[in-house]
Amino acid sequence: MAEPTIAQKSPYAVNLEAGKDYWWCRCGRSKSQPFCDGSHKGSEFTPLKFTATESKTVHLCGCKHTGGQPFCDGTHKKL
Repeated sequence: MAEPTIAQKSPYAVNLEAGKDYWWCRCGRSKSQPFCDGSHKGSEFTPLKFTATESKTVHLCGCKHTGGQPFCDGTHKKL
């Protein structure tokens, strides 16, 4: 399995809107981090679709190695 590109070694603070769908970048290549812009095409990666359950600020993973996709779990501190 290919390793994702580390977009940044810290999370992205993002304001989510309840009921809205989001596509989190898993490959690390997107220019629209932390969201997908289609840069994964031609690779084995696909974005992760998730729906916000409430409107709030969350921290989405920037290193692409989190165990709790798409949310940061602190894994970037070990890279």
